[in-house]
Amino acid sequence: MLAWLAPVLVLGLVIFVHELGHFVAAKVMGVYAPRFSLGWGAPIWRWRPRGSETEYVIGWLPLGGYVRMASRDDETMAQIEGGSEKQVPEGERPATWDPEAMVPHGPKPVPPGRWFESKPVAARVFIMLAGVTMNALLTVVVATTIYGGYGRQVVPAVVDTVVAGRPAEAAGFQRGDSITSVDGHAVRQWTDFLNAVSDRPDASIAVGLVRNGAPMTIAVHSQAVQEPDPATGVPRTVGRIGMGPVNRAIHEPVGLGEATVLGLRATWTMATAVTGVLGGLFQGTVGVQTLGGPIAIARSSVAAAKNGFEPLLTLIAFLSINLAVLNLLPIPVLDGGQIVLTVAEGIRGKPLTLRTREWLMRAGVAFILTLFVVVTFNDIKSLVLRFWQ
Repeated sequence: MLAWLAPVLVLGLVIFVHELGHFVAAKVMGVYAPRFSLGWGAPIWRWRPRGSETEYVIGWLPLGGYVRMASRDDETMAQIEGGSEKQVPEGERPATWDPEAMVPHGPKPVPPGRWFESKPVAARVFIMLAGVTMNALLTVVVATTIYGGYGRQVVPAVVDTVVAGRPAEAAGFQRGDSITSVDGHAVRQWTDFLNAVSDRPDASIAVGLVRNGAPMTIAVHSQAVQEPDPATGVPRTVGRIGMGPVNRAIHEPVGLGEATVLGLRATWTMATAVTGVLGGLFQGTVGVQTLGGPIAIARSSVAAAKNGFEPLLTLIAFLSINLAVLNLLPIPVLDGGQIVLTVAEGIRGKPLTLRTREWLMRAGVAFILTLFVVVTFNDIKSLVLRFWQ
């Protein structure tokens, strides 16, 4: 039963950490933040502690979240998010109205120095980068925890299958061979061997191994094969010889220092993979039909929770770095787009017109909603195809 709560917990944690970064940074920079929301649109739950400047909200559209910061010029975004810094008419005041609070929670005006626009460009960029930074830190912490708690997962470089008619069979490889080197370079695990062969398409390779306790070397000529990159989907030429490893993995204990290094490396690898997919998407080499949406995330979360804590932690790290990279896209409603607009205004020496900002924000929201519809359609199509298979 608890596994079915995994999607809420996973997405909630990832989004909460992101928005917490913006919230803390805004507070540090002295920006008034009247609302902290998980989800967009009209609130289905809201709470403002007594004496607090901030109202905490859960919105009806579970597409992300936001920290509403006092903005003198951005009324369009305020309406999209469900807030505003305008005075509330007496007949429309909520039950939580506080005569000692600033708008929108009370009648007091926002001091000039606490508007988002009143801060220097560097401070505004710092606030907008804080969410991405927190997601990257969450990924590093979770990945480091995985390595520190479970160790490094290693698939032994031991042959289990030799495909008939492929170079490995012709060269004389056998099941149970324990591979020790490729062209004189030591091999510790199957990934080392696979990467070495992949980097040598249509090439002669000297493979060192141990068979029945006796060391030996086998020469094999790899085939050049076109395969999509597992991270980006872009076709690439790799070497293959037709062998598979034993179907078991072992965990090697690692110290805190090495776990941290491995966590940083894993974070960079995942970020690079996400960037590659997005690059392929905009270049047309990766189709939008490959993108998963909320249903796919929910299914992955439930499956991960059922398989144990380690897969669930891995999913959290992957989704967190996904959110970080996606938010850096130069789309106006996302952090990356806001940063671009802020820097452009700094270079320009004056803010964009209200009409320009309004249209940019509406275009950004339209893009995000369209993407949400597309990925949800992909999820539903995948479920239907899976049902009929």
